[in-house]
Amino acid sequence: MIEKPAVTAALSGFGEAFVADNEQDFKQKSRRLRERVALALPVRVHCRETADYEWYEMSHLVDVTPFGARLRLKRPTERGRLLLLTMRMPRQLRSFDHAEEQYRVWSVVTNLKVLDPKTERGALIEFGVAFVGKHPPRSFLSDPTRRYRIDTISSGMWTLREDPAEIDDGSDKRSESRLNIPIEISLEVFAENGTVAEMESTVTENVSPAGASVFTSLQLAPGRFVRMNSEQFGSVLAAVRERRTGEDGITRLHLQFIGSEWAL
Repeated sequence: MIEKPAVTAALSGFGEAFVADNEQDFKQKSRRLRERVALALPVRVHCRETADYEWYEMSHLVDVTPFGARLRLKRPTERGRLLLLTMRMPRQLRSFDHAEEQYRVWSVVTNLKVLDPKTERGALIEFGVAFVGKHPPRSFLSDPTRRYRIDTISSGMWTLREDPAEIDDGSDKRSESRLNIPIEISLEVFAENGTVAEMESTVTENVSPAGASVFTSLQLAPGRFVRMNSEQFGSVLAAVRERRTGEDGITRLHLQFIGSEWAL
C-alpha cells in the first residue's frame, strides 16, 4: 500500500513534468510560428506613391511568417512605406479573414536591399514587410507619402507610429554636408510595369552620399521614386522629398537616396 503523501508527491512530480513538457511544447510551437516559411506564393502589391499616383505589381513571396513577409519587386519603394498585399495566405498563418479566399493585409516596409536586375530576373529590390492590419491608419488616407515605424505586437499585428519625415528643404537641418558641384546625371522615372517611362538628362545643384538637389523639368510630386545615373558614380535609387522653384525661376527636385548611399 502506497502512503498518501507518497501518492501526492508522485502526482505533484507528474504535474510538474506535465507543465514543463507543455511549456517546452508551447515554446517550440511559438518558435515555429515565428520562423520564416519559404513559400513562393503569388502576391499582388498595391502602392500609392502619392495622392494622385498608384501602381500594382504581381510578384511572389520569398518567405513568410504570421507577422510579415519578404518579397521582390521590379520597381522601388522605401522603408516606412505602406503597401497593400493580396495573396492566398494559408489560413493558419492569418490573423484575420480566415474564411476569405484572399488575404488582404496592409504592410509596412521594414528593410530593403537593392538588387541588380540583370542578374536577378528583373528584380530591382528585395525587402521585408511587417503586417499591420486589415485597414491603414487614418493618416495614410490623407497622405499616402507618410512613413511609419513598427512599434509593438497587438492581436497578432504590428502597431505603427509615424516616422517624422526628413524633408530635404535646402535648410541647415541636413545631417550631412552637401557639395555644391554640378555632376552630369540622368533621371529615370518608372512606369507601372517597372520599365522606364521618362528620362531626363540634367545636372546636380548640390549632392552628398545621402541625397541631392537636381535641376529638372519633370512633373514629379513628393513621394515618387526615380533612379539617378552617373557615368562617373553609377546609379542610385531615390525618393522625391520636395519639388520647388528657386528665385532664379529654375525648378529643383530634392532627392533622398534609398537602399544605399551614392558612391561619391
